[in-house]
Parts: sequence; structure tokens; C-alpha cells
Amino acid sequence: MDQELSLYDAVGGEEFFQKLVAGFYAQIKTDDLIGPMYPEDDWEGAEDRLRWFLSQYWGGPRMYQEQRGNPMLRRRHFPFSIGEAEADRWLDLMHNSLDQFSDEELLPVYRDQLWNHMQRVAYMMINRPTLR
Repeated sequence: MDQELSLYDAVGGEEFFQKLVAGFYAQIKTDDLIGPMYPEDDWEGAEDRLRWFLSQYWGGPRMYQEQRGNPMLRRRHFPFSIGEAEADRWLDLMHNSLDQFSDEELLPVYRDQLWNHMQRVAYMMINRPTLR
């Protein structure tokens, strides 16, 4: 019986997710809109948590579950005021981080799967109505 390859393994495992999350956090540290939401005294911890979450979600080690319990993303993000602009900015920064990978490093089919998931999650985090 063949075991199905997880996306985690298909994209390069820990090395891929470490590079993706490091690229994202390099931008967060200077971002004026969503940067202030991140713990200035715990950048490394915040990076770890995102990397653990993404790795676990895509079939890697269950570090997030072991260290933090159930993800409960909306609940964990509820203390922050997140509107459409914040979700869009998060996606912009994550898109920039994905762009550091060539199509040979990250096949388009996997890039699309990651991106579609990130879009769903970013907009799911919105907890403040957009005023127009």
C-alpha cells in the first residue's frame, strides 16, 4: 500500500516552512499596519507558532498541538482588531514571502494550494466590520 505524500513533505518539509515564515516575519517587524499586533518581545516565539501551525496543517510534525493545544485561530486572534485591510496586508506579506521561491522550488500546484488556504484563513480572521 502506497502512502500518500503530504504537502509538507512535497514542498521540502521543515526547511521550506522555516524559510517561508522567516520571510514573512522579516516584513512584519517593520509593517505599520499589522506589525504592532505582534509581540515585540517574542518575535522568535511568534515565528515558531506560525511555522508549527503551517507545518502541522500541511501534514508535518504536530508541534503546534503539542506546544499550544488546539489551534482555535479565531479565538486566539479575537483580541486584535482585524478588518479587511489587516487581512489584505497579512496576505500581501505572505505573498511576498511565497515569491522568494521559484517555480522549481515550489511547484505551482503546491503554491496554489498554500495560497488558497492562506486566503481563506486570512479572511476568516476578520472580526471587525469594514465601514464604507
